[in-house]
Amino acid sequence: MRYFILMIAFLLVNCNSSSQKKDVKSKIDNKSKTTYRTEKITFPSLDSLPITADFYQVKSTKPMILLCHQAGFSRGEYKATAIKLNNLGYTCLAIDQRSGKMANNVVNETALTALKRNLSQKYLDAKQDIEAAINFLYKKNNNQPIILVGSSYSATLVLLIGESSSKVKAIAAFSPGEYYNTIDVKNSIKNIAKPIFVTSSKKECKSVTELVSLINLDYVTQFIPNVEGIHGSKALWKSTKGNENYWKAFVSFLQKNSEL
Repeated sequence: MRYFILMIAFLLVNCNSSSQKKDVKSKIDNKSKTTYRTEKITFPSLDSLPITADFYQVKSTKPMILLCHQAGFSRGEYKATAIKLNNLGYTCLAIDQRSGKMANNVVNETALTALKRNLSQKYLDAKQDIEAAINFLYKKNNNQPIILVGSSYSATLVLLIGESSSKVKAIAAFSPGEYYNTIDVKNSIKNIAKPIFVTSSKKECKSVTELVSLINLDYVTQFIPNVEGIHGSKALWKSTKGNENYWKAFVSFLQKNSEL
C-alpha cells in the first residue's frame, strides 16, 4: 500500500513538472547549429493589462529585437521570422498587443484579456503595450538599447515611440502610414536621429517615401521591392514572392546596427 502511494505521488510530481514546462521549448537548428529557446511569458502593460509574448532566446551579444504585429494579428505573425532571426544571432520578443486577433493559428491573448476587462482596443491604445515591452526587453538586454520592429499600424507606432526613446537604437517599420486621424505622423517623426529601415509593398512605396521625407536622409534606409510585395512584415514570410530580397535588405540593416 505504501509503495502504491509513493508511486502515485511520483507520477503527480512528474505530471505537474511537465505542465509547468509546456510553454518552454529548446531546439537546435541543424543548418546553423544555433540553439534557441522559446518561452511563452507575460508581463504588465503600462496600465497593468497582462501582455502575452513569445520570447525567442539565443546566446549572443547582439541587440535584442522587439517584434510588434499588424492589425487583426497576434504574436504569431513572427513565428517563422523570429526563428530565422535567432539563427542570425538575435534574441527576439514577439508580443500580443491589445488590438488584434490571430495569426498563424496563434490567438492574441492580450486582446482577449483587454476585451474581458472592457478596455479600449483601438490602434493607439496599443502604444502603451509597446512602450511597456520596450522597458521589459531593455532590462533583459542588460540595459542596452534594443531594435524595434513594427508592422502596419504598429510600424507607425514604433516610429512615433522610437523617435524619442533612449532605449531604442534602431527602428524597422514594415508598411507604416498615416493611420491616425489625431496625429500628423510625417511631422511627428521628422526629428528622428537614429537609423530607421522602412519598406512596404510596391504600391505603398510612394506614400512611405513621403511619410519619412522630413527625416534626415542619413538615417533612412528604404527598401523598394521590384515585385508587387505585400503589406506589413508578411513581406518576410516564405509564402511572399520576393521575400528573399526583403530579407537581404532587412538583414543588411540589422548588421549595420548591431554593435552594442
